Amino acid sequence: MNTPRHGGSGRPSSNVNRNTGPGRVRIVGGRWRGTRLDVPDVAGLRPTSDRVRETLFNWLLPVLPGARVLDLFAGTGALGLEAVSRGAASAVLVERDIGLAAALAATAARLPGGEVVSVQRGDALSMAAGLPAGSIDVAFVDPPFAADLWAQAFAALSPALAADAWLYVESMAERPASPGTGWQLHRELQTREAHCALYRRAG
Repeated sequence: MNTPRHGGSGRPSSNVNRNTGPGRVRIVGGRWRGTRLDVPDVAGLRPTSDRVRETLFNWLLPVLPGARVLDLFAGTGALGLEAVSRGAASAVLVERDIGLAAALAATAARLPGGEVVSVQRGDALSMAAGLPAGSIDVAFVDPPFAADLWAQAFAALSPALAADAWLYVESMAERPASPGTGWQLHRELQTREAHCALYRRAG
């Protein structure tokens, strides 16, 4: 989901999305199911596929109701918006690119109940470090692959995560990223391009 900058969203790929065709992805479940999200022509932008999101949110189904969500490298906002569509109480979407951030704000404004979605334009690492302690229950971390920001993102984000938080990490298929000690792997899957893993904070 990340443009090749700290707060943007995009992963290098020539295929935007196999399921909905170039330029669009969709929310696949919940109250906003079927809502189309534009994928602007931004270098490196590639949202998490519909199939991966369907699997991920099946994993998260028991913990989403009432959850406070962070989509740290938001891009199209597909992960954060999907979470709210499926019952999360709120979502913070962080995006550095001015055009993508504006598109996210416009999308949230037109969705019924979209006022619980907060779009924050700025550097993802700085934004993560500034979040209140323990304020996030579910975080999505999918930084630009070429920038290798996973370790920095985990360190910046850690204080903001609740004691029983869940963390989704998307990284390169050939070099999976892990949040390290203090996290227990819950589920994982791999596509040709990405390793997708869901972790739970270990008590």
